[in-house]
Amino acid sequence: MLANKRILLIISGGIAAYKSLDLIRRLKERGASVTPVMTKAAEQFVTPLSVSALAGDKLYRDLFDLTDEAEMGHIQLSRSADLILVAPCTADLMARMAQGRADDLASTLLLATDTPVMVAPAMNVRMWDHAATQRNLETLRGDGIVFVGPNDGDMACGEFGPGRMAEPLEIVAAVEAHFAGGPLQGRHVLMTSGPTHEPIDPVRYIANRSSGAQGAAIAKALVALGAKVTFVSGPASVPMPQGVQLVPVQTAQEMLAAVEAALPADAAVFTAAVADWRVEGASDRKLKKSKDGLPTLAFAENPDILKTVSHLTSDRPSLVVGFAAETDDVIDNAVAKRTRKGCDWIVANDVSPETGIMGGSENAVHLITDDGVDTWPRMSKDDVARQLAVKLAEALA
Repeated sequence: MLANKRILLIISGGIAAYKSLDLIRRLKERGASVTPVMTKAAEQFVTPLSVSALAGDKLYRDLFDLTDEAEMGHIQLSRSADLILVAPCTADLMARMAQGRADDLASTLLLATDTPVMVAPAMNVRMWDHAATQRNLETLRGDGIVFVGPNDGDMACGEFGPGRMAEPLEIVAAVEAHFAGGPLQGRHVLMTSGPTHEPIDPVRYIANRSSGAQGAAIAKALVALGAKVTFVSGPASVPMPQGVQLVPVQTAQEMLAAVEAALPADAAVFTAAVADWRVEGASDRKLKKSKDGLPTLAFAENPDILKTVSHLTSDRPSLVVGFAAETDDVIDNAVAKRTRKGCDWIVANDVSPETGIMGGSENAVHLITDDGVDTWPRMSKDDVARQLAVKLAEALA
């Protein structure tokens, strides 16, 4: 998969730099050549000798090394690779990238390049969640930089949460997907996933038991086939898929706005379990028990995202796929839903509690199209995702 691919690996300072040693080994196992670059801070965590020895190539460290400038200037170094991979990428380096600074070799290479850039962030959870880092993240995504992770996990500092660098094999998978091409190369697929949370008051909300697992698996399968995936997700309980353009939302109204902003797309796959109703005039204060009895909640109907997109007169994707989670008369209800919504395909499943499907690792679906009903055997959600991604690719061919 990576045979003869040239990876310029930039290692910045942070405890996660130790993972870069395994990352180099994994990339080389798959046939890639790795040219390493280290920041001064990275040398506090791994030795240049270890990095160079594992890469089997010269290590670049200093912007003003005249010998290196004579042999290979930083402009050429930044453009001779097939991919620039920054792993780990600290909050500091992300900030300098977003600002367009060029005050060391790593940042200069990143500013001078016209090569695709992939970044694996690693930092303390508070640094990752900080508004400045999130602004930098959006800026860099807007510049076309692909992010792998970060994951949730234990930190070296003792805290837990997002900020942990993706594991080497996750990063390798993202690199392989980048080079894979595939039948969906150049295609844009818009997806929704997870539940929505409709607030009652600042601490309570209406939701459902959707984990977002099937949507995440489908997004991963589409990326593996080369698609550009915009992934609009409610607050799911599973990790977000790698290699997608993530748009996090909470409510159905936010999800519709994000979907409309992401159009046009070649295909749209709506796996999200969107709440049908919301509380009209949700309270801005926590509702209290009182001697007057139970509070009265007035409900309003949420926007129908699937129907809205299916009936667009412009920017309608050529293939619109809906999902129908049913507890009875699964096929009949799904066939009726497809007609009512105006979508091209419906993927229906039985989510009765005894099936264990909602929140579980397996699924059993019926694919309903103009050609009729295709019933698939029960299988893992990953296998359902791969099979559906292949059918989608065939439909768009």
